[in-house]
Amino acid sequence: MEPSGVRDFFDRLNRGYLAVHQKKEELFWSVYMAVSDDHGALAEAEKEFKAFISDSGTLAAVREGIEALEAAGFAPGFSASDGGELLEGMRGWRSLFEANVIESPEGRAAMDRVIALEAELYAKRRGYTLRHVDESGAEVDATLGSLATNIAANPSEEARESSFRALRGLEAWVLDEGFLEIVKARNVLARSLGYADFFEYKVRKTEGMTVVRLFEILDAFERTTAAANARGLAGVGASFGQASLEPWNLRYVAQGDLLREAEPYFPFELALERWERSFRRMGIGFRGATLQLDLLEREGKYQNGFCHGPRPAFYDEGSWVPARVNFTSEGRPDQVGSGKRALDTLFHEGGHAAHFSNVAKNAPCFSQEYPPSSMAFAETQSIFCESVLGDADWLVRYARSKAGETMPHELIRKRIENDQPFRAWGERMLLVPSAFERALYSLSDDELRPEKVLALARETEARILGAPSPRPVLAIPHLLNQESAASYHGYLLASMAVYQTRARLQGEYGYIADNPAVGKLLARKYWEPGNSVSLNEALRGMTGSGFSPRYLAEACNARAEETWEVAEASIVASLEREYPEDYPANLDAEIRIVHGDETIADNATSEAKMCADFAAWVRAKYARPGA
Repeated sequence: MEPSGVRDFFDRLNRGYLAVHQKKEELFWSVYMAVSDDHGALAEAEKEFKAFISDSGTLAAVREGIEALEAAGFAPGFSASDGGELLEGMRGWRSLFEANVIESPEGRAAMDRVIALEAELYAKRRGYTLRHVDESGAEVDATLGSLATNIAANPSEEARESSFRALRGLEAWVLDEGFLEIVKARNVLARSLGYADFFEYKVRKTEGMTVVRLFEILDAFERTTAAANARGLAGVGASFGQASLEPWNLRYVAQGDLLREAEPYFPFELALERWERSFRRMGIGFRGATLQLDLLEREGKYQNGFCHGPRPAFYDEGSWVPARVNFTSEGRPDQVGSGKRALDTLFHEGGHAAHFSNVAKNAPCFSQEYPPSSMAFAETQSIFCESVLGDADWLVRYARSKAGETMPHELIRKRIENDQPFRAWGERMLLVPSAFERALYSLSDDELRPEKVLALARETEARILGAPSPRPVLAIPHLLNQESAASYHGYLLASMAVYQTRARLQGEYGYIADNPAVGKLLARKYWEPGNSVSLNEALRGMTGSGFSPRYLAEACNARAEETWEVAEASIVASLEREYPEDYPANLDAEIRIVHGDETIADNATSEAKMCADFAAWVRAKYARPGA
């Protein structure tokens, strides 16, 4: 390939990728939102997308183009006119294809089989109904989100246990309906590509590290936080009796009463407004993106929050192409605890959306959630945004009743005194899926039997948590889709990176909530480079040092009184601080709030009207007596 022909080839790559990516993502959204049931079309689009990004012939052509540019003397970092920008983009494509190429016919056939099996299981899962006893004492249909909230907040032990049993029932259903065949097929795929098993394949592809190195980090964290975890469980057992450690009781004992006490300060209908205002005041914008948010539960809809971008953001020969991003949650406004859960999801998935909307490179390969993008790096952005919700200064500024009453400082203190003993336990929950999946994929086909796999799940939960898990590992939806399977460690790695990032920002600015410098710094250091930098490289750029789990471990091991001292100081500082008055006027995005096919609200007039329309729609549809 001559250097003069590389530009045309590069442009064809950009256009070709956008076509297959957008087709897949649009079908993904419509099927997962229960707007369409065309699982066959989605499976075919998945195959087409996989075929594009795993084509060995295209990789060979990309390498040839890079060699031609390098031989002509171009180097990354030069201007677009001299070819340096083009070389950087070609290297981005090389990274994507090298992370996904499947050269052998056997490997491609194995990938097709995995995709087909997963599509079949998901279609059946949509027809499987979960049921539990709700707040009213009636047995009703449930989603994964409402089950989790019921376990945490329902004062009836019988009702909480019904939710937990529903999750255990889902585990048995998954094992009976084909999940173990998927595990076998994934291992066939991984071994056809030269890996020991699917877990090793995913760790190398998503994080660029060995399984041994990953578990050096995870095991060290487990050892460092073991004493704090045991201390928290012992305290609950001593105060409330051993029955409090039952998996349907533990979350409620730890926070159920507080969830109810805090409920008035997190009205579901105001969650969107608080997200919009808080992101805007942190200087987070979406660079002209189009956002579509589907925030409420609905029959057949996928039962977990996610964020996908049908159109990645990039510069097309100097012209900005803004992102199109969809994200979702499964809120149920008439359930206690739903308002706080809605905020958690808006901040988490909104963090993903901000990240992918702000990647400012010259090809869409830099701004997408698949390898070579690191899951840990992507989750760092979302978990960072979500972490702000726990900051005492955010709570005093935003946690308010519908009448405008501020959450009392004493309630903030009670939250810390109740939550802090479980910090280690909560983070260790993130360890369970990865430890389980590592062991799962190492089993032989003969060992992949439901009873053995269930026993492995229970043993893993008990070993890491010290008590049965209220979230049975096989009920976690990430395990069922190959894009998210064997990747859960990304959440814990990200949590470690978040606390390292927070330490740097607190050290420089003294505060994060409502600080417009934060969003600008995140955009410059983390978001604009996209996947052209690794998590470790990005952390060095942001904090001056490489990846360290120390900051998260220290937060987990701190005593409640120490944590309150820090929180109290931040409250005092917040009340005395002069906040900026020139916050951005909007989020720089076109936003639609939808409920399936229905548009609930949009910001065509203003974001204030969008939030007001959303609140009015929720009030009309989900009025709760006494709320």
